Amino acid sequence: MKFAFEETVGISAMGCYLPRLRVDLRQWCEWTSGDWGKVAAVTGRAFRMAGPDEDVYTMAATAVLRLILDNGIDPRRVGFLALGTESSTDNAFGAVTVRGMIDRELRRRRMPALPRDVEVPEYKHACLSGMYALQGAARFASLDREGRQAVVVASDIAEYERGSSGEQTQGAGAVAMLVERSPALLAIDLGGAAGASAYRGPDFRKPAARHRIDGYAAGTRRLSDFPVFSGRYSATAYLDAVTSAVETLWAADAAAPADQLERVQGLFMHRPYRRMPVQALSFLQVRAMAASPARHPELERLCRGCDTALDDVLAELRVEPDLYGSVLAGQRAPAPWPATVAVSAHLRAQQAFRAFAQRVLGSGADLLEEVGNLYSASLPAWLAAGVEDAARQGVELAGAPLLAVGYGSGDAALALPLTAVDGWQAAAARIGFRRSLDNPVDLDREQYEALHDRREVPGLALHPCEQFTVDRTGTEYGRDFQDLAVDYYAYEY
Repeated sequence: MKFAFEETVGISAMGCYLPRLRVDLRQWCEWTSGDWGKVAAVTGRAFRMAGPDEDVYTMAATAVLRLILDNGIDPRRVGFLALGTESSTDNAFGAVTVRGMIDRELRRRRMPALPRDVEVPEYKHACLSGMYALQGAARFASLDREGRQAVVVASDIAEYERGSSGEQTQGAGAVAMLVERSPALLAIDLGGAAGASAYRGPDFRKPAARHRIDGYAAGTRRLSDFPVFSGRYSATAYLDAVTSAVETLWAADAAAPADQLERVQGLFMHRPYRRMPVQALSFLQVRAMAASPARHPELERLCRGCDTALDDVLAELRVEPDLYGSVLAGQRAPAPWPATVAVSAHLRAQQAFRAFAQRVLGSGADLLEEVGNLYSASLPAWLAAGVEDAARQGVELAGAPLLAVGYGSGDAALALPLTAVDGWQAAAARIGFRRSLDNPVDLDREQYEALHDRREVPGLALHPCEQFTVDRTGTEYGRDFQDLAVDYYAYEY
């Protein structure tokens, strides 16, 4: 894996916003008769929920404003403001809404607003939106003739139907990043990035027409953003997309894949729940060993430990599954790599793998057990928590190879090589991820169900402070002026 940077571009600062409303998953298990031991092991401890007067735009704008204020950013230097989300509520635009909130608040503070020529794209591709936006921002910063800065913010609300298998993996939050040349935090190897994409049909979708189709759950006929999803199919698609992107990256380096993987000092992946990155890492490691002949004796010992033939694992290196084709043929849960999956499960029980996983996945992971799935902001949140946590614990990352692997539905993945630059600790100390977890308001069952179902929440004592909120929603629908369903925003002190 190459970590050479001809023209350094990357992240100089990060800002975070997490809603204060919190659902304790131990209590949630009591409400739903869930298995707390299983939920704790697979998912985490809690998740955050957006308040009644919050949406992806308010969360995004709050994160961006914190980024600007905490890092002394001059708004006049910004030439690109991108929003990555899969929860936008307006089909016409998104990032310019964030710009509007930021400009008004900056002017109120007697600060310069963003320049008129700032580009304001919105990126959408499920949970990969934030990473696509980051890549786009890095390309802008590397090419802009005036050397201007870019700001990218990933903001999302993950919600699932009550009673569904995804309910415990909900979450909400936003992460903003300042991208520029000669970064102060993380350098991005744009030339070394590798992607993958393939159409997966029904894997994790949000068709808007579902609200008008017979068969959609009666209790969810509302303005929701509940996805339709198939857990086992999605897990297989995740492995396929992530593996394809990472192996494309490995192919550009002469070193054996197993050696490349073991060189990585920090691996940050899309994290819909706690266990998924661990499963993906073990799968990648088995594949890397299979692709590295010098490691075949070690791999063969693992195979014997789970009664699996080495030749079967090696043969699965050549498997290129057509997952969508499997669905069209009536196979709803394809399993294209049974031998590799079996050895991966056996590998996860080994002490050496556990130590390796803790080394590459451990930084910031404990903090993420408090937030749930943030969709497009999930991976940026792990980056923020990870580098902040490393700085707090005195871990030296400068020069160490890091890898961020983003993922969106079953359709696409992006492997982005990173490295921490000299003096990264100063920027990491200003991120404020841990601070964004402060002062949570734990919801009881009645409050959670009411908030989830868009009903008035009884006894909710929540007073927004230092954040943007939805102030009101337009109601006019006349011949000369219409603002029906258009939200107006305010900043609360």
